[in-house]
Amino acid sequence: MTLTFDGTVVVPAADPDDGERTAAALAPHLTPTSTVIAVNVIEKSGGGIDKAPMEQREEYADEIFERIRRTLETTDATVETDVLYGTDIVERIFDEARDRDADAVVFTAREGNRLAELLTGDVARRMVKEASVPVVALPQTDA
Repeated sequence: MTLTFDGTVVVPAADPDDGERTAAALAPHLTPTSTVIAVNVIEKSGGGIDKAPMEQREEYADEIFERIRRTLETTDATVETDVLYGTDIVERIFDEARDRDADAVVFTAREGNRLAELLTGDVARRMVKEASVPVVALPQTDA
């Protein structure tokens, strides 16, 4: 079976390496009719103090998107990017997927130890458990 995405997929990326790794894993599955919407969610504290200045976080998102675009430039897919803002990363990703009428949310799970997963709430696990659109976890490639 060959997996292809010939519609719209939302691709969340937390950092430049994550974005590049996911794009590399996704590239072989894209077609000329594919649309990749790469997103980075800037988590807002909901009234508290934010983790970093907004301008710095938006520049970081631009770096993520540049790595994704560079990795996917050899494909015929359309690549769009969007910085999202929200207090719940997983909820915001699925809201965007529904708003964009995406066929799936596609990601590669980041490597991490159990302590890191406990501290971060394990976004990957929540994405699968709380999915409101199909979720595809791609195997990591040697990007």
